Amino acid sequence: MLAVALIVVAVVAVYLYGTRTFKYWEKKGIKHDKPFPFFGNNWPMYSRMKSMTEVATELYWKYPKEKIVGFYRANQPELLIRDPELVKKILVTDFGYFNLRGLNTHKTVLEPILSNLFFADGDVWKLLRQRMTPAFTSGKLKAMFPLIIEKAERLQNNAINVPPTGGVLDARDILARYTTDFIGAVGFGLDSDSLSEEDSAFRKLGVEIFKFDVSQLITQMLKEMFPETFKHLKIIKKIENDVFALVRSILQKRGYKPSGRNDFIDLLIECKNKGNMVGESIELTNADGTPKEVSIELSEALMVAQVFVFFAAGFETSASSTSYTLHELAYHPEEQLKVQEEIDRVLSKYDNKLCYDAIYEMSYLRCAFKESIRMFPSLGHLVRKCARKYKFPNMDLTIDEGVSILIPVQAMHKDPQFFEDPDKYRPERFLTDFINPMTKHIYLPFGEGPRACIGERLGLMQSLAGLAAVLSRYSVEPAPETLRHPKVDPTSNIVQSIVGGIPLLFRPRSQYHKN
Repeated sequence: MLAVALIVVAVVAVYLYGTRTFKYWEKKGIKHDKPFPFFGNNWPMYSRMKSMTEVATELYWKYPKEKIVGFYRANQPELLIRDPELVKKILVTDFGYFNLRGLNTHKTVLEPILSNLFFADGDVWKLLRQRMTPAFTSGKLKAMFPLIIEKAERLQNNAINVPPTGGVLDARDILARYTTDFIGAVGFGLDSDSLSEEDSAFRKLGVEIFKFDVSQLITQMLKEMFPETFKHLKIIKKIENDVFALVRSILQKRGYKPSGRNDFIDLLIECKNKGNMVGESIELTNADGTPKEVSIELSEALMVAQVFVFFAAGFETSASSTSYTLHELAYHPEEQLKVQEEIDRVLSKYDNKLCYDAIYEMSYLRCAFKESIRMFPSLGHLVRKCARKYKFPNMDLTIDEGVSILIPVQAMHKDPQFFEDPDKYRPERFLTDFINPMTKHIYLPFGEGPRACIGERLGLMQSLAGLAAVLSRYSVEPAPETLRHPKVDPTSNIVQSIVGGIPLLFRPRSQYHKN
């Protein structure tokens, strides 16, 4: 009997531990789905049935009359936001309360490679952002642009080898290789040739970063369910060693001095040469309540972490966005023709050569790209974490420090109350300011506020250069095997990806115009 009693006590204790936070939203009167012990409402993602963006989108549409909806990621209470005014407050107006990205399961234990602008929180993030922002000015971007053009021309001339009658290629794979070569040049100072080499080591690195296998999933689950017990488990292992070795070898080869290439590693070396990063703390205060001054060294480990996120953030997002733009243009030939006519007209002013000024002038191409990332944003959801107790204005709701905020970008981008005919591909909607003034606060492909993507302009110009390179020479059409609505990979984590690539029929434009 004693053994039975002990088992019962143990089962009850485990159950209580696995449900210990599940009254949080009920007590606050916030609508939410019933959570399951340990998994909360996140079982579809943990079981690899749905991506986190799909989970957030489903929850968004389930509660159409609510401004906010409760959610549990394992035992962690989260709040899904459905109101653009609240989105603006969280990302911009009340940023001081929500400056944490909230992707780290433990406050003080962080994998070295995650000490970067995207994942880091607190003073590390603030001082990194402060030091690195000048590295992304329009002048720096213009200095990097010849490296972009070099890769775009290689894409144009070498990668799309189809007969005069056309041929089917995976647009996703081609543009991923272009993006890989661009990041190799602009980020690492390497002349990788993923466009020509099927088994390019750099291309494999890009694939490996976003391969979220079962062991990583289990590690993430354990860290979210038992943050104290498993805080030292690493989600990223082999990649970390590979990137550290690569960056260290480049730094040593350059003697830790700028090489004159104007690439990202040069910019980091310049940042390091300015000395320690110094500024006002957002974590620590003096006795009189003023922020303390903090100083952090831009160490080699921190430099490697920034290069890693430069690669990771630029690779998947750009490849996904550009290939999806071609996908939509393939199904909208009238829009494709408008884009091509603009490309032809602008390039004729620049001796038919791609350059910074030419890409900058291609406004309709920019609209076509912006509309594509409205319909399929690479970051389909944003996450923030409450840094201290917060009272929502005009609402009887106060949330505690540590509660995460989930902003369902994909769902809001497809909501008819913000975008007329949201399922229609209409690039012209970006030719003017949004009619609904709140729409600009939910169009968030690059985020918004102090934690918006620091590389937005660079990513945009690189994507537009790749698209201009392709569309100046080729037209695209749906292939027999093309899915009108590509399937989202349910194992996608932070960044959305597509299952099976994006096969399209590429036709050389000279042949196309004869038909």
